[in-house]
Amino acid sequence: MKILRLVLPGLLFCLAITGCRQETEVTTLRIGHALDVEHSVHKAMLHMAKQLAHYSNNTMQLKVYPSAQLGKEREMVELLQIGSLAMTKVSAAAIEGFVPEMKLYGVPYLFENRDHKWRVLHGEVGQELLSHTQKAHLVGLGYYDSGSRSFYMTDKKVETPVDLDGQKIRVMQSPSAVAMVNTLGGSATPISFGELYAALQQGVVDGAENNPPSFYLSRHYEISKYYVLDEHTSVPDVIIASKHIIDSLTEQQRTWLKAAVQDSIELQKTLWLALEEKSLMEVKKHGVEVIYPDKQPFIDALAPLYESLNGTNIGDYVERINALKTQGAAHE
Repeated sequence: MKILRLVLPGLLFCLAITGCRQETEVTTLRIGHALDVEHSVHKAMLHMAKQLAHYSNNTMQLKVYPSAQLGKEREMVELLQIGSLAMTKVSAAAIEGFVPEMKLYGVPYLFENRDHKWRVLHGEVGQELLSHTQKAHLVGLGYYDSGSRSFYMTDKKVETPVDLDGQKIRVMQSPSAVAMVNTLGGSATPISFGELYAALQQGVVDGAENNPPSFYLSRHYEISKYYVLDEHTSVPDVIIASKHIIDSLTEQQRTWLKAAVQDSIELQKTLWLALEEKSLMEVKKHGVEVIYPDKQPFIDALAPLYESLNGTNIGDYVERINALKTQGAAHE
C-alpha cells in the first residue's frame, strides 16, 4: 500500500498526458467540460483538437470529454491541480474560491458592451487575471464567451428591482452572485445547475439567472414564463490547464497548444452569437415573454455593492476597466 501511494500520483499524471511519450512519441492531452455536445464550447474544443494536431504535425492530440464525464466543474479543477487532467473550461464565478481575483467578473454591469468586454479580456486586465491562476497550480489560457446573465421567473413578471423583493433566486455557488441578488432585494439561493429544473418546478425557487443558451438548452423555459433581459453580469468562461502538465511540455508544444486555444476562442465567439440568437427565438416560440427592462434602475439599486468595492483590489480593477470605456469612446 505504501508503494501504491508513492506511485499513484505519477500514474495519474501519465494518464493525463496519455502514454507518457512512449513508442509513438505522441503526446495526448485530456480536456473535460460539463456541457452538452451541441454547445458552442464543445464544438470549439473539437476545433482546438483539430488545430493542435495540425500545428504539431500529429505529434500532439487532444481528447475531449463532454457532459461531465470526468466530473463537475469543481471536481475537474481539482483534477487539474493534481495533474490527472490536462485542461477544462470553467465559469470564472466557479473558481472564485481558487482565484479570488476572479470575483471581478461578478461585478454587475462591468462591461458597457461586447466590444468593451473583449478589449478587457484580451488586454492587460484580462491577462493579469489569467496569471493569478498559477497560485492555484493552474494556467489560464484564455476566455470563451458566455454572454450576459439575466433573470428568468416562473410566475412573477420582473421589470424593475422592486419586483425582485422577497423572490427566491437561484444563483451559482459564488459570493459575488449572492451579494448581487441580495442587494437587488431578492433572496439568493445557491443550487447546483443540475438540480435547478426540479427546484423551479417544485417552487423551491421563484426564478434563476443565466444566459439565453443555458436557459434554452436546459429547457427551463418549460417552467419559466418570463425572461428578463437585464443583462446584469457578463461572467466569461475561463480555459484553464494543469500547471504540472503545462510545465511538462516543451516550449514548442506550449506554443502549438496556445495557438490551437486561440483558434478555438475565435470560433466559439461566432458560434456563441448564433446560439444566443437562436435561443431567444426558440424560447419566444415556446411562449416565454421576453422583457427588455430599463437597466438604469438596476444599476442604481446596486449602488451599495459598488461602494463596498472602494479601496479593494477588485475596486481598483473596476476603475481600470472603466478607464477603458473612456478610451474606447475616444477611438470610436
